[in-house]
Amino acid sequence: MSNLEIHPPTRLCGGRSDVSAHPVRELLSPREAQIGSSTVVRRLLPNLGRRMVGAWCFVDHYGPDDIADEPGMRVPPHPHTGLQTVSWLHAGEVLHRDSIGSESTIRPRELGLMTAGRAIAHAEQSTQSHPRFLHGAQLWVALPDAHRDVTPAFEHHADLPVVTASGLTATVILGELDHTASPGTTYSPLVGADLTIAEGTNVRLPVNPDFEYAVLTMSGATEVDGVRLDPGSMLYLGCGRTELPLRALSDSGLLLLGGEPFEEKIVMWWNFVGRSQEDIAQARSEWMTGTRFGEVKGYDGSPLPAPELPPVPLKARGRVR
Repeated sequence: MSNLEIHPPTRLCGGRSDVSAHPVRELLSPREAQIGSSTVVRRLLPNLGRRMVGAWCFVDHYGPDDIADEPGMRVPPHPHTGLQTVSWLHAGEVLHRDSIGSESTIRPRELGLMTAGRAIAHAEQSTQSHPRFLHGAQLWVALPDAHRDVTPAFEHHADLPVVTASGLTATVILGELDHTASPGTTYSPLVGADLTIAEGTNVRLPVNPDFEYAVLTMSGATEVDGVRLDPGSMLYLGCGRTELPLRALSDSGLLLLGGEPFEEKIVMWWNFVGRSQEDIAQARSEWMTGTRFGEVKGYDGSPLPAPELPPVPLKARGRVR
């Protein structure tokens, strides 16, 4: 999914200076943004209080939206560099098309993973005969410098491994949880997991003390380490934990995101992740001139034009709050 802001701010992310080495409980407030012609999202990352969680650098939560009489999601072709996109649904269907020829319909709790690498373009839209409700999350993972120019790729994993406990089912989206690994390709130590928790469940989830973590509530009401989370809210948890206490106040769905703090400093602007002003300016120019990114075939509509670059220089400064 794209960042469709007309005047996107420059995101200065990365570095370890603002990573808590100890457990914390930092509630992140979302802001609303419009995606495509009809989808409104709650943007949790980047946030005024937190730019990244491990290599996770962008988190949008949307729905549940009743789209029975609506076209649903419709995001025109747009470019990406230096990152991976993760499409994750709890309800609905999203048709993915990209410039390397991939075409795939993503359904609930299936992983759609696109590695942009040096350059890719893609489009996303609800299927023509789509389910009534659309509910999901779109996430980006920053690629480390050694891998940010890898060959673009797309993966669709319909069957993902799960970890279970009494009242809990955890689907491993990316990385590894409790010695259970996702088949999705990763380039830095991280984890993404979808947690389904039955009402009344109390559980302590094993986690890696070297990772920083955050939890996003997709549905229901939960207490995460004693902090109540309602749908669309996200709690940053810092590092230094070996387990994470969870209590379900109702049947609930959560996303657990974590990873080793991302040491490198990056520039994130519009749909590009780079390391300098020159990286971003070159990517924008090549998108606008029709080079480097290729063509997304099959989408009925024009590609998105890139916004104008801001008048001030783009500079990577780390995890600036």
